[in-house]
Amino acid sequence: MEEIKSALSNIIVFCDGACSGNPGPGGWGAVIVFPEGRVREIGSGDPETTNNRMELTAAIRTLEFVRDRSEEVFIHTDSKYVIQGMTGWIWGWMKKGWKTVDGKDVANRELWQALLSVARARGADGKVSWRYVKGHAGIAGNDRADAIAVDFSQKRRPSLFDGPLLKYTVPVHDIPEETEKPAASKSRKHEKVAAYSYLSLIGDIAYRHSTWKECESRVKGRSSAKFKKAVSAEDEKAILDAWGIDPKKLR
Repeated sequence: MEEIKSALSNIIVFCDGACSGNPGPGGWGAVIVFPEGRVREIGSGDPETTNNRMELTAAIRTLEFVRDRSEEVFIHTDSKYVIQGMTGWIWGWMKKGWKTVDGKDVANRELWQALLSVARARGADGKVSWRYVKGHAGIAGNDRADAIAVDFSQKRRPSLFDGPLLKYTVPVHDIPEETEKPAASKSRKHEKVAAYSYLSLIGDIAYRHSTWKECESRVKGRSSAKFKKAVSAEDEKAILDAWGIDPKKLR
């Protein structure tokens, strides 16, 4: 299974945020599993915040914590806000000058920018992988991150583990084989996401286009052609992988 293979060579993370009141006292927590067999729990609180800010902060602090590690980081979170933001919405916001489709300022802009910065610092070749997991669904790593976040939001100081995986009682590698992509929330599902690029494939030759018009002109009238809109660099790579195309051969 992909997740088991990942555990052998990459960093596995569960992170979560919580808030008592929303807005109100908040907390965030994370469980970090290193490939050499070490586990580190981290977390903190904020006296006045929101749940979304704590979800973002958990991801930011985690990536800051592992900034000196070269392995790919698999971040598991039950926050649709974080997952959809980092894999889709953020590219449109950036092109619009950090405005939403209806012209409003993006909420929590400074945190989104901070998260994008620490993610980009790991490089553009797949050093961060965003994985959605359902909250309160018996996924042990996510449940533990949630417990840490809740403790901090309620001004309790939990005992944070830092030691060998063999002594860690939470079965953090019990992860669903398929980490599903969350459905669009009601408030966002009709938001049009700006294109990062348009891709076309004819035979074994793939092109990247900056506009749909360019892409359409290449594939129009060719029944065997493939084409797709990518909303991020990660999305673009996934499309090319599905087509069996080496990104280095993209024209």
